[in-house]
Formats: sequence, structure tokens, C-alpha cells
Amino acid sequence: MQKGLSRRHFLKMSAIGAGSTVLSVGLNGCGSDNDNAEQAAAVRFDHGVASGDPTTNALILWTRVTPDEAGEVTVYWEVATDSGFSELVNTGETVTDASRDYTVKVDAAGLESGQHYYYRFGVGETLSPVGHAKTLPVGAVASVKLAVVSCANYPAGHFHAYQGVAEETVDAVLHLGDYLYEYGQGGYASEDAAEMGRQVLPANELLSLDDYRIRYAQYRTDTQLQAAHAAHAFIAVWDDHEIANDAWREGAENHNEGEGEYDARQLAALQAYFEWMPIRPPGSSETSDTIYRSFAFGELVALHMLDTRVIGRDQQLDYATYMDPATGGFDAERFVAEVSDPNRTLLGAEQLTWLQGTLLSNSATWQVLGQQVLMGRMVLPAAIATQQISIQEFADLAYIAQLAQRAQAGDTLTQEEQAYLLANAHRLTPEVIAMLQLPSIPYNLDAWDGYAYEREVVLGTALAANSNLVVLAGDTHNAWANNLSDASGNPVGVEFATASVSSPGLEEYLNIAPEDVVATEAGIASLVEGLEYLNAADRGYMTVTFTADKAVAQWRFVADIKSDIYQLNGERSHGAVVKAGQKRIAEL
Repeated sequence: MQKGLSRRHFLKMSAIGAGSTVLSVGLNGCGSDNDNAEQAAAVRFDHGVASGDPTTNALILWTRVTPDEAGEVTVYWEVATDSGFSELVNTGETVTDASRDYTVKVDAAGLESGQHYYYRFGVGETLSPVGHAKTLPVGAVASVKLAVVSCANYPAGHFHAYQGVAEETVDAVLHLGDYLYEYGQGGYASEDAAEMGRQVLPANELLSLDDYRIRYAQYRTDTQLQAAHAAHAFIAVWDDHEIANDAWREGAENHNEGEGEYDARQLAALQAYFEWMPIRPPGSSETSDTIYRSFAFGELVALHMLDTRVIGRDQQLDYATYMDPATGGFDAERFVAEVSDPNRTLLGAEQLTWLQGTLLSNSATWQVLGQQVLMGRMVLPAAIATQQISIQEFADLAYIAQLAQRAQAGDTLTQEEQAYLLANAHRLTPEVIAMLQLPSIPYNLDAWDGYAYEREVVLGTALAANSNLVVLAGDTHNAWANNLSDASGNPVGVEFATASVSSPGLEEYLNIAPEDVVATEAGIASLVEGLEYLNAADRGYMTVTFTADKAVAQWRFVADIKSDIYQLNGERSHGAVVKAGQKRIAEL
């Protein structure tokens, strides 16, 4: 068993998960016959319904009851082929209580492949909202359409992206993590929370099991999130904020002295995750303490969901340890050696072995990785990556330096260039010249850029398998499209990354003024090899449609997350395509 949560902890989680799940393979009785009116009058379904982890014959179904009084609650559930529930195909009942936060999770089996189903829960005469989901297809499939979302920060703004997803016609929704954020009131991206009525609960940072449960409960009262869950089955993985910012195998940047043992916090966070998310609970076998898993959409798409956060990740590197505070110099040699260390891992040995074997043996037309962090090489000049200078100022200084070099070499400058150099030559101080000569480095060491060797292993495996590889990513809060190449420059596949639901992105990280957004996007794209598209300022979601000959990504952006009115920003929509066998992004 690899490093990560202890065996004891996952056995405990397995017991929690198993206790909240009913495995059903057929009609188990008529749930609607439950006429306990006294109990029915004392419960509500305040948090909607959800489904997830579809297979060819089963769906995970989820809800939570809110009882007026503590105690056990018997909940029945129904699955039908029609929204009126006249054609029931599966039904049963289970019991929930405070030990699992009154959540209910059912593994509804015995279903048909590639079919639409409706489901609901009930306590006596009190019924939940109706949910809809689709099972996975088998055999030849003409097309598969997936919606992709990540990074929903409740106090940052309204969840309009989820409303857009609810209105899409898709086969499933991929949630790539940061389903919630752990910060307390007044924390990250919450400057307008009070005005919008979106202050987080509890008010403190999440540390205990009760804290995480309360935050999930608050998120799931959001009507737009409820609509997305009710419309489609979710296939989800966690990222860092489900626990704490920049989490890794044994700690997190946002777990500090005085906040207790990290191991206990992590266990509480992941227990709440399994209670509140429509994901199959971990089992108790030696290899079940993971959430990496595959989904087969017939012969067309093999989707492999990865965990790049909890079970295998080594601690992130920190640029501060390579900078000389006295001179501003950067120890590039030591950085390159450590970031490319073959012993440095993001996935962990067990998951990496599983992924390699899966990619080499799977025969689906498209091999798709659903995971959290950018795989593309996002290298920027060191002064920009370490936030010493803005992209605009860097570009301006680089232009002045270029003019000075041309003048020194005897090139003829235009009158306008001569005037600009004369007015700005004083800005080329020795410190500025040294800064301009720093190497280009990754701007985000929390991504695959901080785990270079293992990225080469994954890309090399995909290349050896001759896969049509599409990597899907979240985490950065921005939309990206990258061509993926190995260290030798061989094309391997493409990466499509979704913008966030509500968390701020590069426009805040790089302090980009609204009027400079378009120019900055173009500037970054010109600096980063392989980067074909970037949206650096908008919130939204992505869809990816697969057919036998191509995969098409479409980015949709919302107009204003600070307004409670849902509206798409059509002017910023974008599309990209990769054709089967070409491993490169092409024009739509």
C-alpha cells in the first residue's frame, strides 16, 4: 500500500461509505407504500438530489433529508424510465441518521445501458425533487458529450456556470475538484460576499468533520448547483480545497500550527466528501483506498479519472528556496535538478502503474484523462512567474532592451523607435538587465510543471500506445488549450482546461487591468510554447464532444458572477478541435 491516508483511516471511511449505501439489483418492494405520515411531516429535502459514477447498469443516487428531530429516518427511493414514475425499474429503502449527516447514497443497479432514467426519494408522502441521469453505453457509439467544471467558491460569486451546465444536453458532468473552499468568512475572494448574501458557513475555516459538513450543506442549498446535479450524473474527483489549499500527501500550505493534526483534518474532510458527493465509497480491499478509476463510454471514449492530490503527491517546490534575496539571483541548476528528480511523484507508484497499464491496454478511440492540474508546460520569464513584474511592463522593458541591442549593433532604427529608446533608455538599469536575462520557469509548481519526470512517463506511455490523448484539467480558474509534447518535442496529445465556476484567475494573480486582458492573453500565448488558447479573466464551464474523427472543446463564459442574473457572455465563447490521429489542436 502506497503512502497517503493510513490503512486504519480508509477502513474507517469504508465503513462509513458502506453504511450509507444500498446495493440493489432489482425491484425490492414498493417504496411508495411507506405511509409513515408522522415521520414524513417532520423531514424536508432541502439539499436536492444528485447522481454519479454511472456504469452500463448502475447509478449512484444521492440525497439528504433534513429532519425536524434527531433520530433514524427511513428513506425510500424509486428509479423509472419516465418522469411521472409510472414505469418503475428499481426501488428500495434504507435508513439514515446523524452518523452520516442524514445523507443517503444508493447504488441502483439492474439498469439498461445507454438509457435515460429518472429518480427520486421519499419519506412517507414527502418526496424529493426529481433527478435525471444516463447510464453508460456499450459497443459502437456515435458521439459522447461531457461538461467539465471546477473551482466553485461560494463567497466569490453566483454559480451561474452550474446553471449553464444544467441546461446543456450532455452524457455526464466531470467535476475536476475544488467543489468547495475551506476558508472562513473574510477569506479568499470574499470581498463582496456580504453584499451578495453569500457569507460562508461556518464562519471559521474548516477543520472538523462538522465544519466540512456544514459547508457542504450550505453549497448544496444553492439552486443553480442543485439544478446541475438534478440534470446530469456527475463524475467527480477531489482537488486541494476539499481539504486545504495546496494539499499534498502529508500536509497542506493552508494547514498551520495550532490547527491540530493534518491527518485528522484530512480524514474529516474526505469523510464529508464521501457523504455529500455521489461517488462510490471506497471498499476495504488493499487497493480500494483511492478514487482513481475508469469509465467506458462504449468503444469511443475511455475516461480515466486521476487523483493528483491526496494519495501520491510529494510536497510542492517553492521558488523562494532558489532565490538569493541579496542579489535577486535564481539557482536554475538546482531547481532543474530537483523538479526533474525521477523519484519525485504526483500520482504515486501504484496509481502511475495503473494508468500506464490502462493506457497501453485500452482500445477506445479516445483516451481521456480527467484530472485536476495543468499538464501543459506553462513556462514564463522568471520575473513574471515569480510576480516581480507585470507582463505588460516586462514586454515594454524587453522591447527597450531589444532597441538598445539593435542600436549598438548598428541597425537602423525608425524615427519613432529612436525617440522611444531615447526617452526610456534610463529604465535599463543593471538590475533590470539582470532580470530580463533570468530563465523562463513554470509559473505554477503546484501543477505537472512541478513534477516533470512523472509527466514524461505519462506522455511517453501515451505515445507508445499511439493514443488519441485528451487531458482535461481545472484548478487554475482559467480556460486553456495546449498542445502536449514530450521532452524531445514529439506530439503526444492535447489538453483542454476549464475556467472556474466562480474563483478568480490570472486577472487577479497577475493584477491584469480589465482593459489589458485581451493584450495579456495574447502576450502569454506568444510566450508559452504549445499554448493555443487562453482566457485569463472569465468564469464559466467547458464541454467536450467526441466523435470517431474529432474531439471538439467549447468554452462558455458567464457575464457577471456578482450579479444574481444568469447570462452567458457570447463574445468570449471559444472553440477548439483535435482530429483523431493528429495529436494537435486545429482550427474549428
